[in-house]
Amino acid sequence: MLVDGTWTKEWQPVQKADDKGRFVRQTSEFRNWITPDGRAGPTGQGGFAAEAGRYRLYVALICPWASRTLMARRLKGLEDIIPVTVLAPQIGPQGWQFGGFAGADADPLYSASYLHELYTRADPHVSGRATVPVLWDMQTEQMVSNESADILRMFDTAFEGIVPSDLRLYPDDLASDIDQANKRIYRRYNNGVYQAGFASTQSAYDEAVADIFDEMDQMEAVLSDGRAFYFGDRMTETDVRIFVTSIRFDVAYHGLFKCNRRLLRDYPALYAHMVRVLNVPGVVETVDLGHVIAGYYAIERVNPVGIVPALPEDSARIWAEAARAQTRR
Repeated sequence: MLVDGTWTKEWQPVQKADDKGRFVRQTSEFRNWITPDGRAGPTGQGGFAAEAGRYRLYVALICPWASRTLMARRLKGLEDIIPVTVLAPQIGPQGWQFGGFAGADADPLYSASYLHELYTRADPHVSGRATVPVLWDMQTEQMVSNESADILRMFDTAFEGIVPSDLRLYPDDLASDIDQANKRIYRRYNNGVYQAGFASTQSAYDEAVADIFDEMDQMEAVLSDGRAFYFGDRMTETDVRIFVTSIRFDVAYHGLFKCNRRLLRDYPALYAHMVRVLNVPGVVETVDLGHVIAGYYAIERVNPVGIVPALPEDSARIWAEAARAQTRR
């Protein structure tokens, strides 16, 4: 991690725990917002106006937090105005790195070897882990944001004047309901799988697993009435948030993170929701199961010998079908 702008040898890909052994996620350090006219957003400073070709998104395809920003970029039709750089899926001794893996890119701006070099370029005295996603301002050479929830919202609204879209991932009439659902789903599902996988005490693990499967039961009940998406016929950011965890559940979280009470495919409605979102035009292009598996199974703390398992047959099937469907469109 970075300490006052210097990368330290004490790098740990798994973050700290609290006094009860619960995994504690680092808060994001850069919280500026792109807005239509450059005015300051809910947090941070102003000066980041929506402009085509000004910003670059850095992601790792293993990462669900980064993947939800990549999904929003694609769903909102921003791929031609916000270029993306994909990092390697395996976190090395210096964190996320550029290139060196099939489908991973070199840094096109500064020829950096590691993501942490962008962090120190943005702030020479920054401390903390260098995380993805990163939204970078190529004009001012500043980091706009490394908070995926904020980036998702920026992509939903800030660029409407440049790329109009009928899709609203955070519509005004559902905002309160979305906020309430997101808060619960984040704590018990999105972050819950990490709470289980990186728990350092039995009680912390037991608590996390109970929350995960209670939340999966609750989502199953909501989706079991035949609705297309979580809030009905309209896809929202809540569907994006659910999907990025669901698509990784059976191939990574179930075994590797010990979330093994049940498989996702044991939940018919929740599993169908994952497949439905995967088949939304453009979504299949934002996730790479090769990166997901290679990255998660390289985490030494939870997989010391580094064995990479075979892909479940049903996962391979739905991916092949979704890819063919995208090709036909």
